[in-house]
Amino acid sequence: MKKFAVMLLTVLLALVLGLASFGCGNRENGENNSGENGPGNEQTQTPETDAGGNTIIEIMVHVAEQSAEGMAYKRVTDGFNASSEARDNKIRVRVNYQPRSTSATGYETILNGMLSQGNLPDIITFDAPNTWSYANSGILSDITDLISAETQEDFFEISKNTYQDRLYGLPIQESSAGIYYNKRIFREAGVLSPVENMTADDPWDIEMFEIICATLKNSGKCDLPVDLQLYKANDETATYLLYPFILAQGGSFLSEDGMTATGYFNSAATVNAFQKIRDWVNAGYTSYDASDVGFYTGKYAMYLSSGWSIPEIENQYASTLGEDWGILPYPQGTAKASATGSWSFGITTQASSPEKAAIVLKWLVSTDSSVTITDATGMIPARYSAIERKNYEAGSPEYVLYDQLVKTGRTRPGTIAYPEFTSTFQSVINALRNSNSASQVVQTFTSELQNNLNRYGK
Repeated sequence: MKKFAVMLLTVLLALVLGLASFGCGNRENGENNSGENGPGNEQTQTPETDAGGNTIIEIMVHVAEQSAEGMAYKRVTDGFNASSEARDNKIRVRVNYQPRSTSATGYETILNGMLSQGNLPDIITFDAPNTWSYANSGILSDITDLISAETQEDFFEISKNTYQDRLYGLPIQESSAGIYYNKRIFREAGVLSPVENMTADDPWDIEMFEIICATLKNSGKCDLPVDLQLYKANDETATYLLYPFILAQGGSFLSEDGMTATGYFNSAATVNAFQKIRDWVNAGYTSYDASDVGFYTGKYAMYLSSGWSIPEIENQYASTLGEDWGILPYPQGTAKASATGSWSFGITTQASSPEKAAIVLKWLVSTDSSVTITDATGMIPARYSAIERKNYEAGSPEYVLYDQLVKTGRTRPGTIAYPEFTSTFQSVINALRNSNSASQVVQTFTSELQNNLNRYGK
């Protein structure tokens, strides 16, 4: 009996020592199970390797694998896995496709859940205006010192994902939106000549935009003068497409530090600009009930959209529109403004090997990759070298978007509370569906936004 007790004690002691050793091993590998996140509390994970000893770098992207963009990512990542870069550095890329939901919250919810659980992938795609929020919350890692100055300088300054003068990501592509127009309808309504040679240097103004909308409406040549995609008021699409109209009319949103809405979001100029949108609905120029294919099928004269509509027109609606369409720049007011900002790649704070993740990231945003991805999406490369490779023809739809981007592009506001800001913007657009008073709507939501911003300071 005594001998059995000694043996049992020995086994228990060995078990305790083994568990203690296991715990120390986790700490040495950089794991942090405290649940605390944010800058300075990164939770790196133990590198995963395959049978060949290659470090697995996992990338989470926001699109479906079978989408045009998803297939472009696959071509780029397959190219990396077959490259000498991958072999020499013993890296293998794995892609996790997490399609962004219609309400735009699904992907972001998944990211925040992974952050709290300590299992973020090595690299993620993220929407550019979320840079401040993701950097501040500890999702994105500072990559300033991992990316050479030469590489950084090849990107448009407006496209870099910076927060407090540090780099937190690099764009997959850039974006610019504009007014797609049906030349046949414009020709039949007698308004083609004033717009067909329009450029970012000499755009139309808000007054001319309204006059042409009125002419188109009265001509009987179309079912709707312009589709502003107001039916997407619950999505980031609404913020992205419509914020330039507010800025162009002298409006503003937040203070420079992104923490004050009062006096900015509810300024007289901002209220008046939102009121314009409601007035256009009242006048029958646009509608919350428009069909999302109305322009494509030749029923609407104009359509506010980004470069992603170019391949859609060319691949699905060529028989309807042919080549009788083009893109016009945003109408301008007291200022010039057009939409910018697209999705980017960033390394997370929980990346198992930031140095190897950086090797992959540089491949993902390389000139070759930029061309491959933008060929599929219709968007604009964010690198000067890729723009040179594209060699857009002057006057082409792509050139109009690129030219507008570099001359009038203005980003959505920088703030660590961007989710609250964009939710407020969308709420205003939604509320204007049933209200003729932008002043009342904007004042109400500005108060709510300021209360939310104040919580960040506590």
